[in-house]
Amino acid sequence: MKKYIFMLLSLVYLGLASPVSAQQGVPILVYHSIAEYKGTGSKELYVTPENFEMQMKYLRDHGFTLLTFERWQEMDKVKKPIFITFDDGYKNNLNAFRVFQSLRTERFSPAATIFVISDFIGRSNRLSAEDLKRLAQSGYFSIQSHTATHPDLTKVTNFSHELKDAKEKIERITGKPVIALSYPYGSFSKKVVEETKKYYSFGITTTPEHFTPKGMKDERYYLPRIYVKNSTTIDEFAKMVE
Repeated sequence: MKKYIFMLLSLVYLGLASPVSAQQGVPILVYHSIAEYKGTGSKELYVTPENFEMQMKYLRDHGFTLLTFERWQEMDKVKKPIFITFDDGYKNNLNAFRVFQSLRTERFSPAATIFVISDFIGRSNRLSAEDLKRLAQSGYFSIQSHTATHPDLTKVTNFSHELKDAKEKIERITGKPVIALSYPYGSFSKKVVEETKKYYSFGITTTPEHFTPKGMKDERYYLPRIYVKNSTTIDEFAKMVE
């Protein structure tokens, strides 16, 4: 009898624990340009608006919850959490905004993080200050930091401008806290993490794997991400996020 009760309690425990276990591997995706490739730069860093929309529809139709880093604590409380991120702050990220507007429903609230290079804001191919303010106020986007000038941070000696000044400039534009840093080129070191911790709560790499909580020290400053590329098919995308 005792053995039966123990087995029953074990099954109940596993059943209760399963939602948590399912959320141990959380995908953090990284995009750059949402546009047709026209021969300039690396083709793989361009995802067409049509493909991006198809990918976001997949997330919507398969019950994913799109989060930003301000909602980090919700990871273990929502169904199928995922983070969508964009690096560099290209003007064509406005195409993602239009896709989000078209896909929003009562049950699906699109959300993403754009990591901008603060000294590049307003350049011809980059989001302007007005763009960033509009995106931040839309409720769809969190605007975060990709440093001031996009250097390899492992080769920087004076971090103040790249980390502190970038954070403060973006905050002045959006009126919202900047809490996350995307390391340019995915480059980081123990020193870079130490400096990042002075100004940010999260550091994001390009280590290609899902985020799995391990309880390591400074875990939030080594967050991995998976590239979505021009060549990524919808079947590959599905395997990437599931």
